[in-house]
Amino acid sequence: MGRKKFDGAWECINGGLHLRCCGNLSPESHYPSMTTYPKGTSSSMGEGSEVAITVVFCVMGMTCAACAGSVEKAIKRLPGIREAVVDVLNDKAQVLYLPTIVNEESIRDAIEDAGFEAKSMEDDSSNNTSFQICRVHIGGMTCTSCSSNVQSVLQSLRGVQIAQVALATEEAEIRYDPKIISYTQLMETISNTGFNPILISKGEHISKIELKIDGIKNEQSMYIIEQSLRTLQGVETIETYLDINKIVLTYKPYMTGPRTFIELIESSGSGCFRATIFPNDGGRKAHKQEEINRYFKLLIWSLVFTVPVFLTSMVLMYIPGVKNVLEVKIVNMLNIGLLIRWEFSTPVQFVIGRRFYVGAYKALSKGYANMDLLIALGTNAAYFYSVYVVGRATFSSHFEGSDFFETSSMLISFILLGKYLEVLAKGKTSQAIAKLMDLTPDTATLLTLDDDKGNVLGEREIDSRLIQKNDVIKVVPGTKVASDGFVVWGQSHVNESMITGEAKPVAKMKGDMVIGGTVNENGVLHVKVTRIGSETALSQIVRLVESAQMAKAPVQKYADQISKYFVPIVIVLSLSTWISWFVAGKLHSYPKSWIPSSMNSFELALQFGISVMVIACPCALGLATPTAVMVGTGVGATQGVLIKGGQALESAHKVNCIVFDKTGTLTIGKPVVVTTKLFKNMPVKDFYELVAAAEVNSEHPIAKSIVDHAKNITQDEQNNPSWPQAKEFVSIAGHGVKAIVQNKEIMVGNKKLMLDHNIAISVEAEEILAEAENMAQTGILVSLDGEIVGVLAVSDPLKPDAKEVISILKSMKIKSIMVTGDNWGTANSIARQAGIETVMAEAQPETKAIKVKELQVHTKLWSPITKLLLHSFRVCLDGGMF
Repeated sequence: MGRKKFDGAWECINGGLHLRCCGNLSPESHYPSMTTYPKGTSSSMGEGSEVAITVVFCVMGMTCAACAGSVEKAIKRLPGIREAVVDVLNDKAQVLYLPTIVNEESIRDAIEDAGFEAKSMEDDSSNNTSFQICRVHIGGMTCTSCSSNVQSVLQSLRGVQIAQVALATEEAEIRYDPKIISYTQLMETISNTGFNPILISKGEHISKIELKIDGIKNEQSMYIIEQSLRTLQGVETIETYLDINKIVLTYKPYMTGPRTFIELIESSGSGCFRATIFPNDGGRKAHKQEEINRYFKLLIWSLVFTVPVFLTSMVLMYIPGVKNVLEVKIVNMLNIGLLIRWEFSTPVQFVIGRRFYVGAYKALSKGYANMDLLIALGTNAAYFYSVYVVGRATFSSHFEGSDFFETSSMLISFILLGKYLEVLAKGKTSQAIAKLMDLTPDTATLLTLDDDKGNVLGEREIDSRLIQKNDVIKVVPGTKVASDGFVVWGQSHVNESMITGEAKPVAKMKGDMVIGGTVNENGVLHVKVTRIGSETALSQIVRLVESAQMAKAPVQKYADQISKYFVPIVIVLSLSTWISWFVAGKLHSYPKSWIPSSMNSFELALQFGISVMVIACPCALGLATPTAVMVGTGVGATQGVLIKGGQALESAHKVNCIVFDKTGTLTIGKPVVVTTKLFKNMPVKDFYELVAAAEVNSEHPIAKSIVDHAKNITQDEQNNPSWPQAKEFVSIAGHGVKAIVQNKEIMVGNKKLMLDHNIAISVEAEEILAEAENMAQTGILVSLDGEIVGVLAVSDPLKPDAKEVISILKSMKIKSIMVTGDNWGTANSIARQAGIETVMAEAQPETKAIKVKELQVHTKLWSPITKLLLHSFRVCLDGGMF
């Protein structure tokens, strides 16, 4: 029984990923890939037993979709490249290549030859162990039955140690012996089941950690540490950086871990070394912040020089006294105002705007055009024409012309403002994902156990990043679970709402699985860690969000195609605009009154041409959609909603029906006391002191809500109320509690508890209970010494904004349906309060899924994104996963 419960514990993480963890937990990680490769990739993965390897590069210097396109083109020119996906928002390039034809160094050189900086972020190279990991994308799966069927077929194959199929990510991870079965046979097996397999990667997952070493004096010290670490089983590679006292290790997490490394280092060299985890996050956060700071400084300096240009050109010229000063002639027609504008706009054009020249040069040298080229052309046209005006005014005594210095400097300032806002939006999305990772605690309490009997010998507080597999950690009430694992001792209720979306705390006892980042409500738990790092459920959710952000929406793919031809077309249109207006002016095809008094026809035509060139910047075309997807998926993740990429968001406008769960979705999900009725003349404070004294010993959520309400009643008189001692406490499952408090027998529970103890229930109390039921409330009776003295009504109230949301959906002509496992009375009451007309009550989890499928058929939801926040399952629909 215990084994069965353990095996099925991870079959479904409520509101999260569809996973299944077998009894002999796999030592490998289980997370979605960063991207899904196009159909057909697997058909040419290699020759014979050749398998492509995935590598991810951090690419610096990309500014738009055209840059991403040039990087992708440069990589794909190399032989042996199977696929290349470039993410301009996250500065990443993911490459699938054949290692016998091309290597990482050649790919990095190709990227750098294209004018960008590249650095490898991870290494998925295959390992030398007897077992290998094959990760396959499976197309065509629509439900858990599909994924279960594929998993069963794969698991039955000889040579397959373990196979896991995740419907949410449409991926399979197979641990197999290549001496018995090949990956091509695995692919054929999946094809024979009726689905389309695409090979993603093959190779054992390797963890990486960076350690900072204090106490190193010379190379010999570093050498001693390195040799000591190489003796550990599971260590793959070691890189040392003597200048910053850093060691980088890659290792197999199921064989060793960072705490072992630190203990070994500190025991080396007569104990003179101290090791800590290197304080960085792989540079991603620092790079984002550095980019934000860089654009902010550029924007500020640009404004410092641009504002005087703008004032002298647009504002001060209309102030009589100041105008006279600005029009004072220096040489011939060259006045002070023109000279000031020239001097202030020059640093903006060539110093602050240098990045646009560099970007344009790199683009042209590689044979493509980007937004930097448009900006450079437009601002240079305005600037150098203005320089021409300065020259004419200096050497002519009668020349009168208008300059465009304010045009060039203000355009650069506006573009920098847009870039600053863009990097801020990208940074906020990164913060949304960081908030998910912050759910895990900073520290954990590690237990030292007796090897023979498992008795606790001691405990110590450690950094949660030092937790290793098979560690036993202690989780006290009110703290977060540090990592995924199963309970080996204790019982409690755990609030998993931040991971699963389920508001009601889940009871945990020996053998039950717990999720890292969830909150222990009451009771002490001893948890044996089974998953760490990227293997945890929380990390998998983050990877799913990152994968969704990297996936391109259909409209984005279309925009990327357009952006390849957009820049040259804009240049041609800009030149055509300038020439057309210039010719029209010479031919007097438009009234002369159209030309401002300070311009001639050439200047007017030039202004129109520059406007077309600069305003039609491709930044928005290439970045608007992915930025929206990043923000949407990132913010959604922090709210407990997993959005499966841009396609789901793009299809959202087709939804005409939304199905809501009741508990935790429409309602708060936490019971609160809403009514108190006393039948005996006694102070409410005294009444609740007796009730709380009995209920404080119970772990039931309703008991906790009663105790919390009692605290609120007594907090005016006492800052930290203490309840009277309860003796002979008994918890009667499903009915209530009883105890002796202040020499009085008190019982708190439902109607059946009172009847079982032959306690008479008055007519008035019966009426209050009936009224509470009609209002979707739970009636709780309280008796003292065999007499009913009060009735409490406990309710899970409607969320404050639920009614407004339903009203807005109605105005959008979107039908709302509520589905719940509660009785019809409670369901109808909540539905009336929310304004929902259609209700499905007393529905089991599997019944809910069937109801949704029926709705899809009857209401013709061809692209549904129906949001279901249900207790024990997650429905994956055509439009996405919520």
